[in-house]
Amino acid sequence: MSIPLADRVRPQTLDEIVGQKHLFAPGAGLRNIIESGQIPNLIFYGPPGTGKTTAARIIAASTKKRLHILNGTSASLSDVKDVIAELGTIAALGGVLLYLDEIQYFNKKQQQSLLQYIENGDITLIASTTENPYFYIYPAVLSRSTVFEFKSITPADAIPGIQRALRFLEAENGVTYAPEDGLLPFIAEASGGDMRKALGICELTVLSAGMAETGKTVPLTLARAEEVCKRTGAHYDRGGDAYYDLLSAFQKSMRGSDPDAAVHYLARILEAGDLPSACRRLMVCACEDVGLAYPMIIPIVKAAVDIAFQVGLPEARIPLADAVILVATSPKSNAAYNAINSAMADVEKGRGGPVPRQLQNKHFDGADAAVRGQHYLYPHDFPNHWTRQQYLPDNLKNTVYYTFGDSKTEQAAKAYWDAIKK
Repeated sequence: MSIPLADRVRPQTLDEIVGQKHLFAPGAGLRNIIESGQIPNLIFYGPPGTGKTTAARIIAASTKKRLHILNGTSASLSDVKDVIAELGTIAALGGVLLYLDEIQYFNKKQQQSLLQYIENGDITLIASTTENPYFYIYPAVLSRSTVFEFKSITPADAIPGIQRALRFLEAENGVTYAPEDGLLPFIAEASGGDMRKALGICELTVLSAGMAETGKTVPLTLARAEEVCKRTGAHYDRGGDAYYDLLSAFQKSMRGSDPDAAVHYLARILEAGDLPSACRRLMVCACEDVGLAYPMIIPIVKAAVDIAFQVGLPEARIPLADAVILVATSPKSNAAYNAINSAMADVEKGRGGPVPRQLQNKHFDGADAAVRGQHYLYPHDFPNHWTRQQYLPDNLKNTVYYTFGDSKTEQAAKAYWDAIKK
């Protein structure tokens, strides 16, 4: 099995790392730390294909420590014990540098086994993770480490890396590659911020162009790249940061009344086959962010969701697109959302009290009751079907939870009730 291009052209110096200028540009904090030679415990956090492993390997190569490499997906507690067992031996006189990839897959016990040694400096830990370290890494390990965040690779940063890979392939294959205009930007864009994926698309494009004699020029067409990259497969590790980022962007785009962004994120969610998450966020947004500004949107969206589940993908995209665009372009009100949150806050604080007597179910008053009888006023017996009486418990009397929003529907209701309740 051939070694992937991403591994064959892996950068050997910090200057060769694609992107991450905030970390590795001359004068950047992390670069200064690395060049000092005093390597602390480090945790690299960010999406796949952004250079975390490459940076860790470059740092490891620059130390004089005994290097151990473990991967959280396959390493066991015995592997950790083997690393610890080397401490104090001739092989590890300068200490041990442990590079732990995908640390989020190490359980609590495995992480705890390292604590004593990373604290006293016997083991220098360099760990990488694609998940938020504050959720997945044991707090005691975090407190002994410094976290640096790696960002998704921008298309502009990816292009030099792709050009470098093409030069490598030219030297490897003894030919000259002539990329069509627009090819490199397409690969950079299609990679979705993942340099490893960009190099994979690049290699497949070259392979699909066919073999050529040494010294020949081989054209690389945009059509070839599109053929090998029909599904861009945006990062969608369900349960991971990218998953929640995408769902958050979907809901916030609807709330922000941007139908174009909303259908874009809907398309990405549906491309990953996650129909339930798309429907759930859509229904929540209809109730939370449109709500009383256009109350009929709630049954409309529910009907669209029902249709989506009945017809399934790919046709489900049609009713969902209708509903998403409707939510995005509808007037907005979060007045009901604010009202229930305020009421829940009072309930959680224990602010309740007995239900007023006039609202209770009819039952016998005790002998010691100061006022006997329910004395409930039936609103329909009064003009305009309303009369003033107390509904909230005594200790919450006159509390206001709901304030009419500024939408046309709510202001019409406000005008109606202002006229009646005078």
